[in-house]
Amino acid sequence: MVGLLLLSSCATTTSGSAKSSRVKPTTIVVVAHDSFAVSKSVLGAFKRKTGITVRISQSGDAGAALNQAILTKKNPLGDVFFGVDNTLMTKALKANIFDEYRPDAVKSVPKEFRLDTSDRLTPIDYGDVCVNYDKSKFTGNVRAPQTLEDLAKPAFKGQLVVQNPATSSPGLAFLLSTVKHFGKHWPDYWKKLRANDVEVVDGWEQAYNTEFSAGPGKGARSLVVSYGSSPPAEVFYADPPVKESPVGVMAQSCFRQVEFAGVLVGNKHPEQARKFVDFMLTDSFQNDVPLQMFVYPVSPTAVLPPVFKKFAVIPDKPLELSPS
Repeated sequence: MVGLLLLSSCATTTSGSAKSSRVKPTTIVVVAHDSFAVSKSVLGAFKRKTGITVRISQSGDAGAALNQAILTKKNPLGDVFFGVDNTLMTKALKANIFDEYRPDAVKSVPKEFRLDTSDRLTPIDYGDVCVNYDKSKFTGNVRAPQTLEDLAKPAFKGQLVVQNPATSSPGLAFLLSTVKHFGKHWPDYWKKLRANDVEVVDGWEQAYNTEFSAGPGKGARSLVVSYGSSPPAEVFYADPPVKESPVGVMAQSCFRQVEFAGVLVGNKHPEQARKFVDFMLTDSFQNDVPLQMFVYPVSPTAVLPPVFKKFAVIPDKPLELSPS
């Protein structure tokens, strides 16, 4: 794909929105991680307005999906890629898999989310990767962990499940939270976690849905790396309904994650791809983000649902590192 210089240069737009409101009817492919979701009604509205059908191709957790996109850059698997976050951004940009494109609407996105100064990646959502705990396992005198140091204590031996940072963006975010917190001593901390029987799995789906005791699989581990927005998800999907979330959040462990979308170099439908990136910053898409992916929209005009406002945990001082 890098070698397709003519295609790449023709597909590049440095700024603005795709010009015409409707283009030749076609189907584009959005390559994304497994947690990407958007309502059928929202995609339907986009198709009615533009004539573009969107097909979603999920490719594992974010790290695995990005690795695949890099390996196939000479013959891209789609037109748009969603799921690069600030922990993976430098790797993605160095691989030169994205065309330069800056939607007009990105001007209204808060500066804290506009991390790519090369204008190849557009911020779409953000959230906080945090350790979650099963409230039912921590009652009475049994206290949930409060700090990263607590996770290495004997009281929590064999209770924590994390994601592999080589394949998972939340796994990498958690690793970076320990780098930020412990500085040069972070490898020593991980030796303590290993000695305390931490479990490492490939991705979020397995960690939360299978290994976590409060997840759908009712696993054996009471602590999991997930998100500050896991509590509203548990309330929203509860059957029968519940008034309180069964999942708690260790706020001192949270690492701020921003997710981006980009137009893949050498894609087959550059104009249509740019139009979809434009669409991802509209209120129609941004208002859909919270209850589809349980993260926060970056648009300042997006509206959060009540369940998010009531149950999501937003840390006062999330752990952060520069993408570089």
